Amino acid sequence: MSAPAPGTPAAATGAAAKAAYDRRWQRILDCVALKTPERMPVVMYATFWLAKYAGITYRQLMYEYEMTREIAERAVLEFDPEAYNPMVLQSASGRALEAIGFKQLQWPGHGVRDDQPFQYLDREYMKPEEYDDFIFDPTGFYLHNYLPRVASAFEGFEELPHFPGLHYFRLVAGIRPFARPRVRAALANVMRAAEEVDRFVAQHTAFTERMTGLGYPCTNIATSIAPYDFIADYFRGARGMMTDLFRHKDKLLEALDKAAVFILRQTVASAKASGNPIVFIPTHWAPDAFMSEAQFRKFWWPSFRRVMIGLIEADLVPMPLWESDCTKRLEIIRDVPPGKCIYWFERTDMVRAFEVLGDVTALRGNLSPSMMTTGKPHEVDAAVRHLAENVFAKGGKLILDCAFGIPDETPVANVRAMFDAARKYAG
Repeated sequence: MSAPAPGTPAAATGAAAKAAYDRRWQRILDCVALKTPERMPVVMYATFWLAKYAGITYRQLMYEYEMTREIAERAVLEFDPEAYNPMVLQSASGRALEAIGFKQLQWPGHGVRDDQPFQYLDREYMKPEEYDDFIFDPTGFYLHNYLPRVASAFEGFEELPHFPGLHYFRLVAGIRPFARPRVRAALANVMRAAEEVDRFVAQHTAFTERMTGLGYPCTNIATSIAPYDFIADYFRGARGMMTDLFRHKDKLLEALDKAAVFILRQTVASAKASGNPIVFIPTHWAPDAFMSEAQFRKFWWPSFRRVMIGLIEADLVPMPLWESDCTKRLEIIRDVPPGKCIYWFERTDMVRAFEVLGDVTALRGNLSPSMMTTGKPHEVDAAVRHLAENVFAKGGKLILDCAFGIPDETPVANVRAMFDAARKYAG
């Protein structure tokens, strides 16, 4: 392990680390509960920026587990945040993606250059005429249709038996497809991929345990998704979903209701297993420009609100990231129980968000990506001061962060300025 950067606070150990961990985590929980923390918390959310910080390629960050862990630890110790994102889990997935033959992404060294970030491939992974199959039996649709389309390790699952209806002696004959060569090959491929994924997750677990031992909590482990975004992004694609708003309204609403149920069940199980109550939920189709208010109220918000309420009832803390500008949505999305959520805003004016939501939810964000990447340290200082004085100092429960974590190209000096200013104007 290399030595921390100059100025890095010495890592606490033992009882001192436990006390430091508890203090940091309590500041986050106080914000959630709409209590004023002892100071404004600042968190570190970094993915490919870690490569810039360390002077390595994005591909190295994604493929070299030990190196990524060392870099992530060094960054946390230098900047001393209240909490950090699951850096290894979100940065070192290259081997796991390759093992399953993932088709929905291009990533460094696999479709894009070693120094380029992810590129999502927006395609139609479910046809409009397949809504009925999805609604009737989502698991069957996954096994026979969806998984082979999005990951090559599952190619061959198309020949699996249709399990509903197998009973008594039908069960005996029904398992014959498992003897088929393509099915057997697919099962072997999935098992090999699972072994790599297991190694990947073990690296993540080792990193979070190490950081806990040094006194630093992780912001969240579990993630979730809005049902509308789930269908739009990963099944129908952008073009297909936009036409479905007009051509397949009823089927879309039925699919959203179905998806809300299993998304909630999967998320609760994942979050409970992680031991961390905060659930990160990036949103993609909620912004003002993507649909009308009437469409938002009918198609987007109801199923998402059901997921959030379900998470809250399971004693979890939903943390949606409201991407782009959601100013026109603020009055609608305040319809949640007070003191139970964190709303992370990318481009929505944070002062306006505080005016509308300050008595309902904690806020997170939202230093401008353009300012962080092209601005100077004194501009970063001024931006932090603006949020501290106009949100936190006026009673807003603000968790300071960038708009969507630290942008990949941010100069290290600007990140240092962000954390220095957070301490200077912490309250």
